[in-house]
Amino acid sequence: MSAILQSSSWQASLALRFAQRARRTALVHRKHVGPLRVQSPFYPEGEVCHVYLLHPPGGVVGGDQLHINVEVEEGAHALLTTPASGKFYRSNGLIALQQQNLTVQKDATLEWLPQDTILFSNSHVQMNTRVELEAGARFIGWEMLCLGRPASDELYESGLCRQTFELWREGEPLFIERARFDGSQAFMQHAWGMQGYTVSATLVATNADTEVLKAAREVELGVDANDNNGLLSCTLMGDLLVCRLLAYQGETARLTFSRVWQKIRPLLIGREASVPRIWNT
Repeated sequence: MSAILQSSSWQASLALRFAQRARRTALVHRKHVGPLRVQSPFYPEGEVCHVYLLHPPGGVVGGDQLHINVEVEEGAHALLTTPASGKFYRSNGLIALQQQNLTVQKDATLEWLPQDTILFSNSHVQMNTRVELEAGARFIGWEMLCLGRPASDELYESGLCRQTFELWREGEPLFIERARFDGSQAFMQHAWGMQGYTVSATLVATNADTEVLKAAREVELGVDANDNNGLLSCTLMGDLLVCRLLAYQGETARLTFSRVWQKIRPLLIGREASVPRIWNT
């Protein structure tokens, strides 16, 4: 799939930088070009800075390019989420690009918790996320990809999405994943692929140990494919927790990963989970 783009498409970028100021984290720099914004920061738990990422058009079409750059300075703590599902609409052959670069400096914390991304049938998408961690940095993040809109009887029977996720610590790779979702291929239905599920989601958390894994597996044990809750698997790779989920609905993925996050956050960060109120609207 060649990177076909056109000048009339949205070329949007958003750069954010967080820093420790007095006793709380502040959003000290924001710069946007095109339709990417943030709401004013929230402080529902005191020191931690909660920010909602906004894309006013509501969806991405072929040829659009979105670039998001986030930097969390030493000792700061930011939680980023979105107010609604991201959407990539049907393409006329052009590719929609979303590039996300996240940098977490020494002893800083970033929680990257966007809501799910919906791929409409016949969308052409390239999604890249790269996370760079310095020594002592902590990261909890997830990505949830919904293929088609089965609730509206729209299956992902055509279209192509290439997705990459990279997590690096001090220049060394911790986790690198590249996925290719082609709606026309047998991979979508066969047992060695998506098995007919329409949601693929991954959660990663650094600085994990066996206690964190045990907490995540308490959620895993409650996920039953026979009840259409999907399939959840939690593993520990060194000090990296990796949770993978297949589901039929984006809401299932959101609820399941939210439960995992609420279980592991106190162990990893020393704080009880403060659920963003936007998730309940």
